[in-house]
Amino acid sequence: MNVDLIFKIAAVGILVAVFNQLLIRSGREEQALMTTIAGLVVVMMILVQEIGELFSMMKAVFGF
Repeated sequence: MNVDLIFKIAAVGILVAVFNQLLIRSGREEQALMTTIAGLVVVMMILVQEIGELFSMMKAVFGF
């Protein structure tokens, strides 16, 4: 497992948490929710890309 993947996900999480708190403190709860959802989508896209690479590697190893 690549450690860079964990750092990317952690960085996105930290940024989303900071933006979320700033937006909630300024009274913009709807935008804070949208920021959280956008962060979740970004992390899911990173994970789907990595899973796709894993399946490609397995396909190459097993010769399918």
